[in-house]
Amino acid sequence: MRLPSPTGATRHRVLSAVTLTAVLLVSTAATRASAASDAHPTSAAQQVWQTKISQLAKPARGCFKATYPDVEWHESACATPSMAPMTPRPAVPMNPRTGPRPMVVGNGDDISAKAPSGFIFNAIGSFDNVSGVTSVSSPPNGMGAPVANAYSLQLNTDFFVSTACNLSPDPNCRGWEQFIFANDGTSGLSFIQYWLIFYSAPCPGGWFTYGIHCYRNSPTGAVVPNQPITNLANLRVSGTANPGSDSVTTFVGLSAYTTPGGNYVNAAAGWKIAEFNVFGDGGGYSANFNPGASLTVRTRINYGGTAAPICVAQGFTGETNNLSFGSPPPPASPPGPAILVTENTTNSSTANCAFATAVGDTHEHTFSGLAYDFQASGDFVEARTGTGFEVEARKVSGAPNWPNASVNSCVATRTGSTSVVVALGPKLYVDGRLTTLTSGQLALPTGVVINRSGNTYTVVNGAGDSMKAAVNPNYIDLSVGLGTWPTTVRGLLGNPNNDVTKLEAADGTVFNVPLSFNDLYNVYGQSWRVPPTATLLAPCSGQIQTGNPSKPFFVNDLPPDLREQAQAVCVRAEIHQALLNNCTLDVAVLGEKAAQVYVGAIPPTLDGNPRQ
Repeated sequence: MRLPSPTGATRHRVLSAVTLTAVLLVSTAATRASAASDAHPTSAAQQVWQTKISQLAKPARGCFKATYPDVEWHESACATPSMAPMTPRPAVPMNPRTGPRPMVVGNGDDISAKAPSGFIFNAIGSFDNVSGVTSVSSPPNGMGAPVANAYSLQLNTDFFVSTACNLSPDPNCRGWEQFIFANDGTSGLSFIQYWLIFYSAPCPGGWFTYGIHCYRNSPTGAVVPNQPITNLANLRVSGTANPGSDSVTTFVGLSAYTTPGGNYVNAAAGWKIAEFNVFGDGGGYSANFNPGASLTVRTRINYGGTAAPICVAQGFTGETNNLSFGSPPPPASPPGPAILVTENTTNSSTANCAFATAVGDTHEHTFSGLAYDFQASGDFVEARTGTGFEVEARKVSGAPNWPNASVNSCVATRTGSTSVVVALGPKLYVDGRLTTLTSGQLALPTGVVINRSGNTYTVVNGAGDSMKAAVNPNYIDLSVGLGTWPTTVRGLLGNPNNDVTKLEAADGTVFNVPLSFNDLYNVYGQSWRVPPTATLLAPCSGQIQTGNPSKPFFVNDLPPDLREQAQAVCVRAEIHQALLNNCTLDVAVLGEKAAQVYVGAIPPTLDGNPRQ
């Protein structure tokens, strides 16, 4: 951003004593106002300064500090993040991801920002709406017992093709760069760690061995005062990668600490995805927050364009924290381009960029935000992407009590060569075989991970696509998550070109919303039925039904007394007004427990039902 140039011209003239006094008073007032503005800048002014200072060229060597509003670096304290045990910061590896995804943030389970085009040359990670955060702990420097206020802020690149891999015999060798602020509970350090992932050979000179990988740190690290986790909202990390140079900057309020790196993997020619979060202080450990902690992570990228980043549900570091996903997306706000996501200790969901829900009796909520009722029975395609990920649901009629309603009785997903079915019971089938999973995690050789908590199953693939099935006594609540958004989705949960005002049949016929009753069931719905010879739901018990309701079934079709009782349950649960009718219908048909799925749920962008 360019600062406005001064306006007007300087005029030379003789001033009277009275005029001169007035000028001095105005000048003094302006100086005080400017000083006050500098001491308490607006958020926008601070963000502009942070962007400018983080991209300002640094001298070739050393560590530097700047304080708002100065756009100039001054020398500051340095440390050498090396392998020597007596240095202020041992070169503890900030491990790359490994093994199955957890149900918490990290080790591959994260939300990252991908550049729509070109390469990222700068990214800034920060935290919005930090609440309830009073403590965190992890082993300092990745060693020993956990201590208070030991954690790391990591702004990580993706694994990219790098010229640093030229001497590796492994064609899968990739470069990886981490811009880090590490706090060990007594002091902090801002530095860069570089990796040669899958180098699969003796490491080059100056690099250290980590299994089949190699890693090293930047020549210097900028010393930062100890930062308790209660100051998290005032911390942010910026990483810059230009041809021939790179640097890391850690912001503490109105102060910035920076050091240049060694540019050992040439990230400027390969960086496309940025991951930012708070993790354990190295060694693959977790940063454990207090119960009730919640924070919104903002990952901002600069790639030369203004379009929003592509969201990808993946991460790259092996460190974790004990927070999880599942909250509604936070509202959009500047600065950008950026990805925002909320994580806390109360949810338990794998990372996904966009999620759609088909609940109860059955309400469809597409990825683009369209809500509509679909009460047919049979096997249907809920979601299908071009990456080989598909979700199907078997819907059964609510007859005899509710013949014009249906519920999910069995759901399935296929990702690559792996199929997983969750049925009432609950029962779990993996590739057609009944499988026992009482709790915890089951990692399959294909990279698919199944988690069970109570009677809720979450199935997630390596790309972050997921299916979540909450099994109730007589129905299943289904949620589908996508590892990349925006993307093309077909099926009952998709919209053509992600246009919330339209639905698309399997043959490509496009309908404007709302659809007529006949088009909804006999054309559009019929096209997404799965024939018995092709269904993923073969392990499910019972015959496949192929019925349609005889007429629409809305909340006003309920008996008045039942409607009032059900609505009262939803009102007590503080359900959003836009979801009140759906909640009322579900509670009337399925019981009070059905209201829980609507607590904190995102209101639809558009109600696709005809006027009742």
